[in-house]
Amino acid sequence: MKYYSTRTKHNVNISQAVLNGLADDGGLYMPEEIPQLSASFFENIENKSLPEIGYEVAKQFLGDSIPEDILRNMIDEVLNFDIPVVNIHNDIYSLELFHGPTLAFKDVGARFMARLMSYYANGKPMKVIAATSGDTGSAVAAGFYNVPGITVYILYPKGKVSPLQEKQLTTWGGNIKALEIEGTFDDCQALAKQLLADEELQQQYITSANSINIARLIPQSFYYFWAYAQLKKQNKKIVFSVPSGNFGNLTAGLMAFKMGLPVERFVAATNMNNVVPQYLETGTYEARPSLATISNAMDVGNPSNFERMKDLFHDDIVQFRNLISGYFFSDEETKATIQKVYQETGYLLDPHGAVAYLGLSQYLGEHPENLSGILLETAHPAKFIETVEDSIAAQIEIPEKLSAFDKKEKVVALFPVDFQKVKEFIKS
Repeated sequence: MKYYSTRTKHNVNISQAVLNGLADDGGLYMPEEIPQLSASFFENIENKSLPEIGYEVAKQFLGDSIPEDILRNMIDEVLNFDIPVVNIHNDIYSLELFHGPTLAFKDVGARFMARLMSYYANGKPMKVIAATSGDTGSAVAAGFYNVPGITVYILYPKGKVSPLQEKQLTTWGGNIKALEIEGTFDDCQALAKQLLADEELQQQYITSANSINIARLIPQSFYYFWAYAQLKKQNKKIVFSVPSGNFGNLTAGLMAFKMGLPVERFVAATNMNNVVPQYLETGTYEARPSLATISNAMDVGNPSNFERMKDLFHDDIVQFRNLISGYFFSDEETKATIQKVYQETGYLLDPHGAVAYLGLSQYLGEHPENLSGILLETAHPAKFIETVEDSIAAQIEIPEKLSAFDKKEKVVALFPVDFQKVKEFIKS
């Protein structure tokens, strides 16, 4: 299968798309056509394991670019932790994506991408750029740590990630370099795109590890199929509520839908960085500077993957509205929801999951039909311990995976929002 740029439709093969990250024209890679899964795949999907589902989906996108046995081993390594669907109450379920090594949903995408990129690079030295608003950086760091021939540069906004997130970004050493940028996530993302488009740096084989890279989206589609498999026997239509910032996770869900996954609707739930919900309401897309919120991984004012969403829907607002509903919520509403759900059900949401819960609740309240709602719980609540404990007025336990990071020493390089200074650091 060929992959094209969303801007010029220039075609490359999958290995080039993964290693390039961003297309030469600044566009994002998309498959020439969305592959279709057979009816037989869905007939007994509830009997398949998560790695079996992941393998069947991945091979549709990768074709014969990677031997079958290597791909199976890769999937087994990536999906070696549980991703349960947990009932919160009534018809609302949580797809818990935080059981991986860094306790965030991006573990799935980052671990798959690291292995795929290493295979396609075939020993060639690579420099990987990742801008992060929180969880991307730690997942990428964990996925690429000590991968031979690959050096990772993580750009994150100073003072705008949680303390534990920062420790997860900055304590690796070795081939993982943390760059603290005196700006917002949007500044980090803009710098990353400039770096990836720079002709001089391209001579050093530079690529992306954000959801800019198609290798992040392919594996993120796996768990939508897995969630459906776990609830299939209920014979209810499914609504997925996705806490959204850069919109990679939602785009992966849309790709799963286009492959044949039965989904009634997607809810795009955001904090006050609500450019996509407002687009769905008005039909006008207006990027703007991001606002700092307690759900910081979603603090994005110009989401990269909106370009892929426009491509999937042929830039047609009617097609958007036929499948996606958008809602946005304040920090106060988010904290109140963490408290309310915990008090009433005993289930503890993180701030991003709380935003997804709010969006799902609002949609289900407006559509009292025979539906099951699944929210994507994207990070362990302890990653946002200050906000969560303040919301529920109680202490929570920090998992050993997180507390181990807190004991390590931060190693970071501080930069202004200055392309040349960041470029020189990466060049050297």
